[in-house]
Amino acid sequence: MVECAYNRGDIDPAFLLRHLTGNRSGKARHVLSKVDRGADSLLESLARVLFRDAGISTETQVWIDGIGRVDFLLEGFLIVEIDGLAFHLGTRQFKKDRRRDNSATLQGLPVLRFFYDDVVHAPETVLVQVREVLARGSLRWPQPNQPSFQRNHVRSGW
Repeated sequence: MVECAYNRGDIDPAFLLRHLTGNRSGKARHVLSKVDRGADSLLESLARVLFRDAGISTETQVWIDGIGRVDFLLEGFLIVEIDGLAFHLGTRQFKKDRRRDNSATLQGLPVLRFFYDDVVHAPETVLVQVREVLARGSLRWPQPNQPSFQRNHVRSGW
């Protein structure tokens, strides 16, 4: 609720922090420290906290040329989208999302998509998948623990 009010400009976290000075306010101060701008939904806020608490560099609502605005850019190269079923499974939006995914792949940016059930009921599974892609590295640069090659030295028999 605080993040929603903050994003609307109705309240400033610093105002609340000034009122949470007692010994019993530690948990509230901890929650308040996680408030940030940029989430379009409570689900995105939960995902952001999940990623950041796991120590993953997390940017929210990032504009990428040729793709558009993405929910998250993790470690500077992994796009994560949080999809609500009502909005993202309509034919028009579904097609748009797949075209954006294709554009991201063509730019060397992997995409993972998660739903409410993933973030709320299986956050560890989300983190396992995210960490697996992060460990592989970006498609834009040489992969970790993979031999690099130079295209001009590869000859095809075709």
